[in-house]
Amino acid sequence: MNILVADDELSMLKIIKAYLEKDSMTVLTAKDGQQALDLFYKNKVDLAILDWMMPNIDGIDVCKEIKENSNTKVLMLTSKGLIDDEIEALNCGADEYIRKPFDPRVLMIRIKKLIGYSDALNIGKLKIDFRISKVHKGEEEIILTKTELELLKCFVNNKGMILSREKLLDIVWGMDYYGGLRTVDTHIRRLRAKLGDDVILTHRGLGYSLEDINDKAK
Repeated sequence: MNILVADDELSMLKIIKAYLEKDSMTVLTAKDGQQALDLFYKNKVDLAILDWMMPNIDGIDVCKEIKENSNTKVLMLTSKGLIDDEIEALNCGADEYIRKPFDPRVLMIRIKKLIGYSDALNIGKLKIDFRISKVHKGEEEIILTKTELELLKCFVNNKGMILSREKLLDIVWGMDYYGGLRTVDTHIRRLRAKLGDDVILTHRGLGYSLEDINDKAK
């Protein structure tokens, strides 16, 4: 799941990025409207979170261009408080509108609704509920370590995408982790042993991806 966040307030970028990455979402950050559009055209973006008042190109114009060229969801952030401002944002194509200051927990709820994110889901015979950190295979509960659960959450949030070992290391273990890439291979091998070999695919020389068993069976 790729989320584009554009805001010229660095503190705001850091806060939103931290909350999104906590749910294993991939975050692309921009400090102005032009950077936001550059990232949008170079990456698959599932949701764009745009500050209204940005240098170069403001959030309203960025929103219009994104909506004219894609079905990407857009959430507007602004310190503007007039109802006319909210109407203008929604009329330009924004799917959601939040006034600053806001509680990041409320923002995350709005984000998850926009992108259809669910904490509980079925993948083949697996029943996964991230709200209570439990995974079942049929009636049997599969006991996962914290790292294995975060790894699984990362694959679920990026379903259908090939994730390199470097990317997985950054998302799950953090950019400050100094261990080797083999750490990723070891944990995926253990995860497969618990979940089944058909859940996570290996793409030689590229990385790993979550096999969408439900779609394959249709």
